[in-house]
Amino acid sequence: MGARSIACLNSRDRNLLGFQRDLLTAAAYGVERFLFVHGDKPSAGGRTSELTVRAMIEQTRAAAEDPAFRGCDPFRAGVTSGLRPLPGWKSAADFVFVQVSYSLEGLLRWRDSVSLSVPVYAGVMVLASAGMARNLAAKIPDIDIPEQLVADVERDRDAGVAAACEQILAIRDSGAFDGVHLVPVSRYRQVAALLEREL
Repeated sequence: MGARSIACLNSRDRNLLGFQRDLLTAAAYGVERFLFVHGDKPSAGGRTSELTVRAMIEQTRAAAEDPAFRGCDPFRAGVTSGLRPLPGWKSAADFVFVQVSYSLEGLLRWRDSVSLSVPVYAGVMVLASAGMARNLAAKIPDIDIPEQLVADVERDRDAGVAAACEQILAIRDSGAFDGVHLVPVSRYRQVAALLEREL
């Protein structure tokens, strides 16, 4: 399809040996890009606490010198960021995915506050229902979802698609980001069709 895959790995339930296994498997399948995340709190059991996102980046960098990975394309490590100050160690990542936001102004304020020389992608998520909006707001308090958008989605299930596409176009026109990290939820076809007409 001409797409480049990005494997998303969390540090929540990995130890060093398991992570090295993941890197070897990725190399065997030609996967070279990773998005490293902390991971949500598990619903059963606990975290291993053996790896952090920072340690995963360090291990990925070390793989370049490991004979086991000779001949493989270099790995690229990405991280996520909320709309808050970016820790210095995250600046060493190869790309940054910014938390989903329904405010272009908030995204632009954050982008102006950080100095990054790597690609930065803004998070855009389709609201598929008012229930989804309420669940997101409860689980991730720092995501501000406009009440008007929730009301629009409650009236018209495609309103979330239209709002996400408008956000994508506004982000593109701002020139502040290298692209978006789109989470279409269950509306992939509708988003693709609408963007195809607009782009």
